[in-house]
Amino acid sequence: MKAIVVTDPADGLAGMRLTERPEPSAAINDVVVRVHASGFVPTELDWPSTWRDRAGRDKTPSIPGHEVAGVVAALGYGTTGLTVGQRVFGLADWHRDGTLAEYVAIESRNLAPLPGDVDFATAAALPISGLTAWQGLFQHGRLEAGQTVLAHGAAGAVGALVTQLAREAGAYVIGTGRGADRQQVLDLGAHEFVDLHRDALTEVGSVDLVFDVIGGDVQRESAALLRPDGTLVSIVGPVDARPVDGRAIDFVVEADRGALTQIVQRVRDGRLRANIGEVVGLDDAVGAFTSTQRHHGKIVVTMRDV
Repeated sequence: MKAIVVTDPADGLAGMRLTERPEPSAAINDVVVRVHASGFVPTELDWPSTWRDRAGRDKTPSIPGHEVAGVVAALGYGTTGLTVGQRVFGLADWHRDGTLAEYVAIESRNLAPLPGDVDFATAAALPISGLTAWQGLFQHGRLEAGQTVLAHGAAGAVGALVTQLAREAGAYVIGTGRGADRQQVLDLGAHEFVDLHRDALTEVGSVDLVFDVIGGDVQRESAALLRPDGTLVSIVGPVDARPVDGRAIDFVVEADRGALTQIVQRVRDGRLRANIGEVVGLDDAVGAFTSTQRHHGKIVVTMRDV
């Protein structure tokens, strides 16, 4: 099968190449998915799990990508709940070969059924961004209607979903980004927009929840805005800035079939839209990832007609 591989952490994106790899087989409780579309996060190449398995052994050449949408091609022993030929989408295990390939082996519990009225490219853009937004807001942030959310990077792949989900949940949403992002962020449902290059964060006032995708000075300034019992949720690693009277949480997104099902239902209803920056074929994916042009949204790689 065709697959994109990386072999050396020092090479970064420049070390990606398209090559032939053996097709995976389904272990116990696995399925093999015939990939139709895949999502990729460039920071994956900084994750130890890209290069080593759970036992710490070198696993190169490694196939990156952890978001998948496709069709079940084979079932492993003991696998239940899914059938061959079923449309699915989900989040692949961090320590195993990923989804930038024509086939991927994945635990069945990491997948959710994909309704026929949601295309594969859209579905492939949802697992990491959607689950990160969902878990950050509702599981870790304990968001309630009527609260105020400060959503950083609100035009990005994660931030766009944070903005939409928070607004739908009844929160007052303040989105941040560059000046050029203003209209997009407001169109996504933010009540206010803050240009991080021109506006002072202190003008925002007090908030109940900060969703941080930036870190550094922005994180420290944001922590000072939290009301008592407020929450700073970070996806950029350990939190440097601890709120005086609140909580600070950093987390790594986890697969969750139930949450994926709720997310895709919102897409079907028109309440949520994925933020896709570009859709490219597998043969053109390396060039898209290594291009100097950067998209706010997710780059989705398609293997077949979507």
